Amino acid sequence: MHCPFCQHGDTRVIDSRVSDDGATIRRRRECEACGERFSTLETIELKLPAIIKSDGRRELFDARKLRQSFDRALHKRPVSEEQIEAAVRAVVHDLRMTAERELASRRVGEFVMAELRKLDQVAFVRFASVYRAFEDVDDFREELDRLQRDLPGEGQLPLLEGTPRQDKRKK
Repeated sequence: MHCPFCQHGDTRVIDSRVSDDGATIRRRRECEACGERFSTLETIELKLPAIIKSDGRRELFDARKLRQSFDRALHKRPVSEEQIEAAVRAVVHDLRMTAERELASRRVGEFVMAELRKLDQVAFVRFASVYRAFEDVDDFREELDRLQRDLPGEGQLPLLEGTPRQDKRKK
């Protein structure tokens, strides 16, 4: 590593510390030539796939957009910030695991819906209604029926008034 003060090409590491979350390493360095000390941060750089939009445009993946999608769907829902962050991380992990260079935005939407389905039924339906572009009430009803049939809903509020809350702990 080059010294930022004298541009000498040789520095030595004096101390290394791993961050609390384990994602970065802070290294304290000293220049062999001028003796100045400085710190560097080392992080893993993993490329996420480019996203192919429905109109054919390609965009770099943007985690802020992903987070905004979760925030919109979960607006005023009883889901903690930690749960939302975990869901965002799960989607990013799924994207990395595809090992593809490009990925259709529809696949990203499927990953998001899978996480929302686990978190909150109402948020899932909100997202699905936009994502799947429901045309009428019947499309909505079909999705609600499928959701009630397929989802255990453990610990969640009931989707429709009058439907029993499905909680395994009460059985």
